[in-house]
Amino acid sequence: MFSVYIALPRQASPVRVAQGRDRQQSQRLCSDSTNLIGIGYARGSRRKDFRLESAGPAGANGPEPNQHNPVASDRFGDIAMVKIPVLRWGQPYESLELDNVIHFITGETLARVSQANPGLLAKDIKKAARARAALREIPIRELVQIMKKAADLYRDATLPMGDGTQTPDDFARQQSASTGLPEHMCKFNMSKNHFVLSNMDRILDCLTRGLPLDILTRGYGEEGRGVVVSYQAQSPVLGLVLPSNSPGVHTLWLPVIPMQVGLVLKPGPQEPWTPYRMAAAFFEAGVPREAISIYPGGAEMGAEVVGRVPRVKIFGSTETVKRYHGNPCVQVHGPGFSKIILGDDCVDDWQKYIDLMVDSVYLNSGRGCINCSGVWASRHTKEIAQALAERLGPMEVKPPDDPNAVLAAFTVPGQAQGVNASILDKLKEDGVTDMTAKFGPRLVEKERCAYLRPWVIHADSPERKIAQTEYMFPYVTVVQCPQSEMIEKISQTLVCSAITNDPAWSQQLLEATNIDRLNIGPIPTIKLDWLQPHEGNIVDFLFRARAFQTTPERMKA
Repeated sequence: MFSVYIALPRQASPVRVAQGRDRQQSQRLCSDSTNLIGIGYARGSRRKDFRLESAGPAGANGPEPNQHNPVASDRFGDIAMVKIPVLRWGQPYESLELDNVIHFITGETLARVSQANPGLLAKDIKKAARARAALREIPIRELVQIMKKAADLYRDATLPMGDGTQTPDDFARQQSASTGLPEHMCKFNMSKNHFVLSNMDRILDCLTRGLPLDILTRGYGEEGRGVVVSYQAQSPVLGLVLPSNSPGVHTLWLPVIPMQVGLVLKPGPQEPWTPYRMAAAFFEAGVPREAISIYPGGAEMGAEVVGRVPRVKIFGSTETVKRYHGNPCVQVHGPGFSKIILGDDCVDDWQKYIDLMVDSVYLNSGRGCINCSGVWASRHTKEIAQALAERLGPMEVKPPDDPNAVLAAFTVPGQAQGVNASILDKLKEDGVTDMTAKFGPRLVEKERCAYLRPWVIHADSPERKIAQTEYMFPYVTVVQCPQSEMIEKISQTLVCSAITNDPAWSQQLLEATNIDRLNIGPIPTIKLDWLQPHEGNIVDFLFRARAFQTTPERMKA
C-alpha cells in the first residue's frame, strides 16, 4: 500500500474567506495528520519559562503537580527576526504595511511579513499566463525530476528566507513557535511533503489515470488504447488561500507545478514558513521564478485571490463550504467530521480496534480534518468511550520542543477558552456523558496561549447535539446508533473507516454519497493513500476533458 499517515487542517475561520487574524474559530481547520528564513537564536537572549502545572488531580487519577517538566524549559529565548517580502512572480516586493508573526510562548517577533493589497494582485494577475508559458517550456517529466530535487532541498538544505537563511531545524522551531505545533510534528510534516515530492511521478500517473503527461502540455493526444483525447487547462495558475493551523495541507498543491500550472499563494498569517521555504526549494531546483507568487495579507487578500484567480482552493468552515457550494471555480476543503463506525458483525470485538481509534483521534494533535471526531456503534459504546478515555484522558501538556509532546497550543487569544465553554454547555444535555472528567479539567491556560487536553464524550443517541461536533484538538464523541440508521445519521463525512465484513452493508457504504474517503476494514482515518485523490481530483479541477478532432497528419506531428 502506497500510503502515509498525514493530517490536513480541520477548519478555517468561518467569518471570511481568508483567515482573519483575530478571528480563528474553535473548530478544526480543514486538514492531516498529516504538512523561516534565517531565524536563529540571538546571543545574549532572554529566557522565558514554560511552566507546566498538573491538569488533573493528584494520585491515581492524575499526576502530582509539576510531575511533567517541573523545571521550566529554558530553550525558548529570543529568535532573530527576519523580514519576509511579498513575492510577485518570483520577485521580492517590500510593502510599507507589515504584519508581525509572534512567538506563542515568549511574545517575541519571529518575522515581519510584508502585506499585499488587492490592487497588487489585480495588477499582477494580468501576467498569470506567463507562469504557465514558462512551465510549458519544461517537459513534465523534467519537472517531475525537479520536484524530486526540490524535495531534498526542502527537507535538508539551508535556503533563503526573506532577508536571511533558514536551516531545516530553524524551520521546525519557527513553525512550532508561531503555530503551537510541537517541533517533532513540524519535522514530521516536512517528511510528508518530502514524501509527496519524491514520489511525484507515481502520484501524477495515478491522478491522471495513466494519461500520457505530454497531453497536458500539448492539449490533446492519443491514449494507449488508440482514442484521441483533449484536456484544456482552466487556468494558467491555481490560487490557494491557506490556513495557519496545520502544515499538512501543503501536500495538496505540490502536484500543481509539475502539471505546468503556476501558483498564487495567500499564506495563513501564522504560517508563512512552508510556502516560502517550498518556493525557495523550487527555485533552487530549477522551477522558473515567474511561476510562483505569494501574497501575505488579511481577509481582503483572501477574497481577492478567490475573485481574481480562475481556479482556487480554500480552507474554511461549514459556512464557507456552503457559500461556495456549486461554484466550479472554487474547491473548498472544509471540516472533516471523519468517523470510525463498527458494524454489528465486528462490534463485539471492539477491544481489538482501540489502538486504531486512539491513533485516529490524537495523532498530529487532532488538528486534521481526517482525524477521527466520532466513533459510532450499535452497542458497547459506553465501554468503548471508557477505554478511549483511559488512554487519552491522562495526556498532559508538554513544551513544544519535547519529543513526547502530543498537544498543540491554541495561540489565538480566547480560542481555547471558547471551545471549552462550548463543550461544557453541550455536556448539559441529557444522555451526554464526559468520560474524561475524572482525569481533571481539559483547559490548561498559559501566559500567552492555552491548551485543551483530549476529550472523550459519550452520547446515547445520534440526536444529541454533541454527536455532530468537531474541534481543533484530540476530541471524539462515541455515539450509540443502530447499524440500520448509521449511514444516514453520520451525515457528511470526509473519511469513514467502517470496520465490518458484512457484504450487504459494505455495498451500502460504497453507494453512500455523504462519504468522501471510504475505508472498509480496520484502517485508521488518518492513513492516506497518496495515489488516490483527496476531496476531489486536482487534475479534474485544473483540466477539462473535452471533445477534440483533428487530421491524422496533425496527430502524428
